[in-house]
Amino acid sequence: MDIDRIAVHESVAKACPLEAMVAALRGDVPVEAVGDDASFDAGDCVVTFSPRDAFLDAAWVHGIRAGYDEFDVAAYEAAGTALTNSTGIHGDTVPETVVGYLTAFARRLHVYRDRQGDSDWTQEPYDTAFTLTGERVCVVGLGTIGQGIADRADALGMDVVGVRRSGDPTECVRRVFTPDELNTAVADARFVVLCCPLTEETEGMVDAALLGTMRDDGYLVNVARGPVVVEDALLNALDTETIAGAALDAHWAEPLPEEHPLWDHESAIVTPHVAAFTNRYHEDIAALVRENLDRTARGESLRNRVA
Repeated sequence: MDIDRIAVHESVAKACPLEAMVAALRGDVPVEAVGDDASFDAGDCVVTFSPRDAFLDAAWVHGIRAGYDEFDVAAYEAAGTALTNSTGIHGDTVPETVVGYLTAFARRLHVYRDRQGDSDWTQEPYDTAFTLTGERVCVVGLGTIGQGIADRADALGMDVVGVRRSGDPTECVRRVFTPDELNTAVADARFVVLCCPLTEETEGMVDAALLGTMRDDGYLVNVARGPVVVEDALLNALDTETIAGAALDAHWAEPLPEEHPLWDHESAIVTPHVAAFTNRYHEDIAALVRENLDRTARGESLRNRVA
């Protein structure tokens, strides 16, 4: 594969400044920003946030997110266009965000922040605040992000269990369950953290039955994809206090509509799909693309190739 141009699609602005990405990628191969009217050929590498049909004419497309469910993998394979993603670069950002959610729920920080605007000094009831130490967290999906969450939860003294397809053990996780044991895995967890990919198997995985299996003082955290959770089931679980709360960075529709009931739930923390954001995101992406450019020059396989 000979790459003679890196085309940075304008959609990367959803994650970082377009100009910063272009600057970070500058090197021996020419780099330019392109819009939806651009055309591509077999010498192009396209760096993008979102898919476009025209990208299938390029040699290689790099998605700047870990998830690639929006991309038609079969179409890329049929066209002979390589598709890579950015898994592996979120091992610090997303886990740190998750620790923030867990700490907020345990120490009631989200409640006090909401009251601050009203100069409200009301303290939470004595029995509401708790410590993370000794609490069980179930991490569903033990890839780079899940492992980062497990490492940090273990360092905080939490009892860490996890779910992964292989069932293979991993560091800092006391017990690993397989997906068919999901009900058992979440039953005793104070926190259930979703960081699995969106697939046919995981879509709608968290339904009313699974939420009913969770502890009534348990919290759901979703940094995976919105459709992993059944929307109506979660809203009902929050309304009926089947679970104590939820932190959601991934949603069913993005932006989350202004009239969505989650905005008014004191028991919910809503963030606008920013768990992976950092002021050096463009540098992390550029380093991964440059690594793959070097690999192509050596005739080696692309890192994170999904098609």
